[in-house]
Order: sequence, then C-alpha cells, then structure tokens
Amino acid sequence: MTKVEHSLKFVTEFDETHPTAQRFLQLEAEAQVTMLENMLKDLLVSAIQPVIDTINEGGSYAILKVAN
Repeated sequence: MTKVEHSLKFVTEFDETHPTAQRFLQLEAEAQVTMLENMLKDLLVSAIQPVIDTINEGGSYAILKVAN
C-alpha cells in the first residue's frame, strides 16, 4: 500500500487574561503545538474511531487511518 499523509489545520484561541493561558503562552511555539496536537489526538481519535471504521467498511481502494 502507498501512504499519502495529509494534515488538517486546527486553531486554538487563548484568552490572554486567563492564568492558565498565560502560562501556556509562555512556552516555546514548538512546545505549544506539540501539546495541542497530542491533546487533540487523544481526545478526538477515540471519539471519531467509530466513524473511521464505518468509512473503511468495505474499503476496496483506500483505508483511512490516524497517523502517529
């Protein structure tokens, strides 16, 4: 099988006046992105896995998977 990796863009908006947001925004940009991507993956994959399974049922030419 040939894999084609694609990405979806998400944007997270932070309230700069909130103490937790202030601490988060002090992190380096790379650390921010890594944390947000990991949290999204942890939260969303389990929620959408049944939908992915339905999409893939009877898939003859392509199978959708969540990349690590």
